[in-house]
Amino acid sequence: MGDKEKLLEVQNLKKYFPVKGGVLQRTVGNVKAVDDVSFDVFKGETLGIVGESGSGKSTLGRTILRLLDPTEGKILFEGDDISTLSNRKMRPYRKDMQMVFQDPYASLNPRMSVGEIIEEPLIVQKVLSKKDRKDKVVDLLQKVGLPAEARDKYPHEFSGGQRQRIGIARSLTLNPKLIIGDEPVSALDVSVQSQVLNLMEDLQDEFNLTYLFIAHDLSVVKHISDRVGVMYLGKLAEIGPKHHIYNNPLHPYTRALLSAVPIPDVERKREKIKLKGELPSPSNPPTGCPFHTRCPEVHDRCKVELPELVHQGEGQYVACHLYTN
Repeated sequence: MGDKEKLLEVQNLKKYFPVKGGVLQRTVGNVKAVDDVSFDVFKGETLGIVGESGSGKSTLGRTILRLLDPTEGKILFEGDDISTLSNRKMRPYRKDMQMVFQDPYASLNPRMSVGEIIEEPLIVQKVLSKKDRKDKVVDLLQKVGLPAEARDKYPHEFSGGQRQRIGIARSLTLNPKLIIGDEPVSALDVSVQSQVLNLMEDLQDEFNLTYLFIAHDLSVVKHISDRVGVMYLGKLAEIGPKHHIYNNPLHPYTRALLSAVPIPDVERKREKIKLKGELPSPSNPPTGCPFHTRCPEVHDRCKVELPELVHQGEGQYVACHLYTN
């Protein structure tokens, strides 16, 4: 990836939510939703971010888009530091960074027609004339596989898959460079999931898009991603090219996740790695490696010392003491 141009750089990003307690509602602790995460996203690629519920994936995506303000760290978009910009100064960047939300039912305004939903970003950013805006809406609807007549209908008149296509059309309105998909197919039927994923891949080529694709389903991420990052308890456990992560997972957590993915081959047997215990609370994470309380290969060092993300060759990084010295 050395010759590719960076679109997004995330440096030591943290997002903590204060926990209030007592009569005076003082801050008594923090939920460490994203805790010191760093990675790059290159132009034209799809970086998948996976992890179980509570790992901080969605908070990471929303913080990068500045829907949430970061607690610490930097977010560089095309080299510009956007991590501390005010809402007014963020406005020019909004058109280059868009989000496709998880729930196509909740993310569309039921009182607005589909045409109004897709046209709204153009009105907010004050681009194009009224006629050109209407033409653009029809063009985008056709690009996502919906008829022009759909613009006069309302969200409740469409199926889940069609609604997500409307959400994707809305995200494309301002010709963005980066789209963050926050579990964009997890609320859809399996048969519809592949159609939406194929659509997103086609649109990526046509519009020269870069994706940050957040999901908990490893088979979905494998289908669409070039590189994959694995999150656990607010931290990156492992990140690297897709074929390395799936064929040669290094972190015990990544191996456990992959062992749970069904194989469509009856003859092949894969031993399932069963993790003991529950995901610890992000408001009180364990000392040392955050995974040590459930890790089948835990050592004494893991309980006291936090492992750093170390390069293991060919773009694969892992945060595990099994690979440090």
